[in-house]
Amino acid sequence: MTMDAGTAITSGRTALGIEFGSTRIKAVLIGPDHAPLAVGSHDWENQLVDRLWTYSLDAVWAGVQQAVSALAEDVQRRHGVELAEVGALGVSAMMHGYLALDAEGELLTPFRTWRNTNTGRAAERLSAEFGCNIPHRWSVAHVYQAILDREEHVGRIDHLTTLAGYVHWKLTGEKVLGVGDASGMFPIDPATGGYDATMLARFGQLAAEAGAELDLAGLLPAVAVAGQPAGTLTDDGARLLDPTGRLRPGALLCPPEGDAGTGMVATNSVAPRTGNVSAGTSIFAMVVLEQALGSVHRELDLVTTPAGDPVAMVHCNNGASELDAWAGLFGQFARALGVEADSSRVFSALFTAALDGAGDGGGMLAYNYLSGEPITELEEGRPLFLRSPDSPLDLGSFMRTHLYSSLATLRIGMDVLQKAEGVRLDRMFAHGGLFKTEGVAQRFLAAAIDTPVSVGDVAAEGGAWGIAVLAAFSAGRAPEQTLADYLDGTVFTDASLQTADPDPADVAGFDAFMERYVAGLPVERAAVAHVAVGDRPTDPTPTPATTEEQPA
Repeated sequence: MTMDAGTAITSGRTALGIEFGSTRIKAVLIGPDHAPLAVGSHDWENQLVDRLWTYSLDAVWAGVQQAVSALAEDVQRRHGVELAEVGALGVSAMMHGYLALDAEGELLTPFRTWRNTNTGRAAERLSAEFGCNIPHRWSVAHVYQAILDREEHVGRIDHLTTLAGYVHWKLTGEKVLGVGDASGMFPIDPATGGYDATMLARFGQLAAEAGAELDLAGLLPAVAVAGQPAGTLTDDGARLLDPTGRLRPGALLCPPEGDAGTGMVATNSVAPRTGNVSAGTSIFAMVVLEQALGSVHRELDLVTTPAGDPVAMVHCNNGASELDAWAGLFGQFARALGVEADSSRVFSALFTAALDGAGDGGGMLAYNYLSGEPITELEEGRPLFLRSPDSPLDLGSFMRTHLYSSLATLRIGMDVLQKAEGVRLDRMFAHGGLFKTEGVAQRFLAAAIDTPVSVGDVAAEGGAWGIAVLAAFSAGRAPEQTLADYLDGTVFTDASLQTADPDPADVAGFDAFMERYVAGLPVERAAVAHVAVGDRPTDPTPTPATTEEQPA
């Protein structure tokens, strides 16, 4: 380090990153050399309320206060000083979704997360009208669906934002969003760097036709790019983070970003021909483009890096949650035998066993769909495991099947990007809980996309570290310095990477698994149609077949 850690903390030469992930709220404090100085976290879970996935705002604030308190305790334990101020601060959160507030700043509906797939009619209509793919989870799809459903609250909307934008607003008073997260609210015009004016006008017409008068441009947050200042921590904001009053206001905040953008920063994947895969509750790939895509594809979202460069995104709603459930079951079995094993040991044993499994999963098949999956046109999900009568049921093949399943929907989208569009990748980085067991999921991902996959020594802190780096960039950026130059020349100069090249046998095995996976999708659709959830009646008519992700 360039200075003693304790001195850096007490003098405010630090940056604090806070990320609201799907299963964990995490706070990371970094020093002048960008190395983590302390970490704090709080576990939380989404709730299914009235058939919509949500988190309460009470849980947002209780959780971030727990994470910041744990961070302060870690600072005291490691460095013997009190955390009383930070030089810069950044907020990141799960992307997109729907937070609609009235003129008094009160939430009009429960927060509707990225995981909801009830916006199918809106997404289809907007995609056709705009000439670009509008995914189910984008904020514009949520608000248009609310209009189509004639929801009473629509006429009282004063402010639309994402979770990161909401928290940032409460900390600073500024209604602003980083361009990467903003690009998942409404399409961005690459020529202006702001929301596409033509599409905004067309949305207004569509809303009026459906009986709603909305000036969407006036409801959306302002757009900012990486490196710009985006407000300062107010007295009220500091109290929201630390009710004890120890944390002082005044820290500079960078534009708030989504977890996709902070994942790109955390893996140094903001330059063309680079990409990253983030795997936790969901799994998604971000690939920075050299040029525009040739066609519109429903499997690909067009978003941006935090600096505003174009990105093709493959987003899958379902990632490692089903793996987490199976690991929990095996942990219960171990305890029933009188063996105490913590979750990390269970995951390590199960993942390592997968290395000895059959290359194609041994005829087994699994679908990790806890929720709907737009890429495979499923509005709901039913976790499913099946095998043929002659499939051997051994632990290695069973676990390889479930690991393959966590990557399978991603593979479908990456095939469109790599094969149909011919997009080339020089490197792909991976981060998130799925890759904590060394050399397993990384190896299988390399096989799935037939591309070398690297993991780094900072990826364990993930997006919370990434948003801390963006905060440091805003506070210390040199004139005309780009984000890519800052990451290459300042942050990642001594980074250690481990790279797995695709193994031909693994590639062939994954290809064979994918043939079986796509062919078996009608079984998953039948499970959705015939297996009820809660009090939902089953639909006796299956959805028509089409041919066409260790948790964080």
